[in-house]
Amino acid sequence: MTYVWVIVSAMLMAAAALTTIRALRGPTTLDRLVALDTMIALCMCGLGAWAAYSRDSTVVPAIVALSLLSFVGSVAIARFRVRDDQA
Repeated sequence: MTYVWVIVSAMLMAAAALTTIRALRGPTTLDRLVALDTMIALCMCGLGAWAAYSRDSTVVPAIVALSLLSFVGSVAIARFRVRDDQA
């Protein structure tokens, strides 16, 4: 089980690094929005992997809160953003 935990954490860290690069270099605001949504999804995956590894379900409310935050944030930004060419 330890090998699986190490592989999962390494893959999540690599994905987080690539997502950070996309968030910093994204040419449009929608690219940055998708990168930040992906980062929140990676955090949820990390918490889920930790819950599976430690057999502790106390992080499940945090996963639910992150999913709600991600959804509400994405909808709000998609609704109220200004196009990049109008700025």
